[in-house]
Amino acid sequence: MGFHLGVNKLRDAERRLVPAPDDNSARSSRSKIQSVPRILRSHSNLDKCFEPRVLAMGPIHHDKCIEAEKLKYTLAADFVKDFGCTYDQLYKQILDRIAEIKDFYNNEATKCYDDDETLAWMLFIDACSTLQFMHKIDRLEEFGMNRTQAAFAQLDLFLLENQLPYQLLELLMSSNPKKGSCSEIIAAEMPLDMQLKLNNNNARAIRAAYLFKEAGNTHLPSHIPRPTYHLPDYGHPTYHLLDFLRERMLGPPPKVPNADHRKEDNSPSFRNAQELKAAGVHFRRSKTSSLWDISFTSLGLVGFLNLPPINEDAMSLFLNLIAYEMCPDFLNNFGVTSYFSFLSSLIAHPDDAKQLRSAHILCNLRGSDQALADLFHEIGPDLVLAHPMYSSINAKLEKHYKTKWKAWMAQFFEDHFSSPWVMLAFTGALTALVLSGIQTRYTVCSFYQK
Repeated sequence: MGFHLGVNKLRDAERRLVPAPDDNSARSSRSKIQSVPRILRSHSNLDKCFEPRVLAMGPIHHDKCIEAEKLKYTLAADFVKDFGCTYDQLYKQILDRIAEIKDFYNNEATKCYDDDETLAWMLFIDACSTLQFMHKIDRLEEFGMNRTQAAFAQLDLFLLENQLPYQLLELLMSSNPKKGSCSEIIAAEMPLDMQLKLNNNNARAIRAAYLFKEAGNTHLPSHIPRPTYHLPDYGHPTYHLLDFLRERMLGPPPKVPNADHRKEDNSPSFRNAQELKAAGVHFRRSKTSSLWDISFTSLGLVGFLNLPPINEDAMSLFLNLIAYEMCPDFLNNFGVTSYFSFLSSLIAHPDDAKQLRSAHILCNLRGSDQALADLFHEIGPDLVLAHPMYSSINAKLEKHYKTKWKAWMAQFFEDHFSSPWVMLAFTGALTALVLSGIQTRYTVCSFYQK
């Protein structure tokens, strides 16, 4: 019995096997909505980053945030009213396709929902309230939601365990008898700054996550301005809002250098940002916020490491993106995880965090450098530097770091010329010495000419 059972398990596993993803591929499989991987969940102090505080969406956290259930029903009722049809018409659309929608979740997430009608009703309320929340983002006070609740609710929409299938949202939008005018109004009225305190590019990416692909520029009323941008098409379906956001934040992956540094032993001997600084490496903020915008240039005595900025206030968002990339059924290039792993290799002490903060790479406005260093120290061992781009970056850094004369010269200038006043004093003394030498030579020449 045990033998046959084991063989059946092997056959099931064989059917699940898929080809390994290409290094430059952004994704290779559909990941089902599921719980945060245990690796990250083992950090109990990070639980608040993965659980909803205001709006609990979907089956995983349905029994939480009970006090917000009334708010969700109010938003859903307002959505149906704006839609111009009855709630049973929209609900039936979901119930008719509940098997397909349910398949977007893993079995563990929906195991308590044997009744399809109950699950369909829950998803109907959650999807309607989500869409109306986005549509009325500037008028949430009308629903009894203050600004603090609204800010946390926005973050709730991008929690891995709080996701709704993107196809569910599209199903409701496509059912609009007004030919998508609701989604067009979202596109026209959604504010640029979603007040998540991210940089501008990430804020636009979050805004884009609210704009659905069928929201075209036609049928717009004349008094509503037309959107001045277009959503990029990455040639594959979107699975949920967090997935949409990840694609827009990362963008196309960079080309891997031809030189295969992975065959070499490129384990860095430097241990933190301070050691790189002592070797003449200067940290600079990248010109864009793309997590792929990383480069290192060595110019003799000094080198420049350009890194994209990270806002500490958005750490919850980034941790959920990392959790999404860690899902075992999601084959991807680990773009977010790799960058945070690289940062953790640079941050061993609060002074390292201070160094990156001074370069405006880490935007830490409220917390201490110690707290930021502790966070990277805690999650760092669980992160994998998976993308091959970092092998090239580390190889260049290591080559610069191991050139001892560069380190000695950099340390000399750091020790003796770190202050601008010291540099001015040195320049003044050097100028006086040169002028004194010129005067002495002129005096000697004048003496012999006599």
